Amino acid sequence: MNATQPFPATWPMPPRQVHEGRHVRLTPLRADEDAAELYQASHESAEAREIWRYLWHGPFASEADFRDWLRSVQDGVDPIFFTVMQRQSGRCVGMISILRITPKHGVAELGHIWHGLAAQRTPVNTESVFLLLRHLFDDLGYRRVEWKCNAENARSRAAALRLGFQFEGLFRQHMIVKGRNRDTAWFAMLDGDWPTRKANFERWLADGGRTSLSALNSGE
Repeated sequence: MNATQPFPATWPMPPRQVHEGRHVRLTPLRADEDAAELYQASHESAEAREIWRYLWHGPFASEADFRDWLRSVQDGVDPIFFTVMQRQSGRCVGMISILRITPKHGVAELGHIWHGLAAQRTPVNTESVFLLLRHLFDDLGYRRVEWKCNAENARSRAAALRLGFQFEGLFRQHMIVKGRNRDTAWFAMLDGDWPTRKANFERWLADGGRTSLSALNSGE
């Protein structure tokens, strides 16, 4: 029988605040200020529009439609959307959110993640995820952070493992997205995992990505 843990009655909701990194700056979404650069990053070509393939929304017919959608979500309490600004270019290059926040149990999810083509295969995604994981685990004391994706999204599944999340199973016909059944691949990181994962992130960021984060997180 497990001993009773001294858990709080509830955990705090993540606040809307800026998160500063060496490669990125995450700011609470500002639809009118961010829309133009975000639209360009995610719609500038047919290849760029593929970003939306597995997401709930998009692509959008026009920048005005995209801005309207951003306005509809910018003040929501769940998800809490952040704009990813790449320090090197000074431009808005993507989005990330904290969602399915359950303060009663100290659980949240990272999702609605996308980055424009120019920011892919750079430290942008890795540090964006790191900043929010550090905030949830270190600042707010959360017990569990989840990552879920369409089971067909091989890149997202690979990213979850590389970033140190553990695969927990496949939820078949979990939901309907854009009129199609979606099987959902389910991943999570626990507070007990975090100290090692945090050290691996910090090592990777410090040496400029020369060390494989996948290898660090798999213990190779």
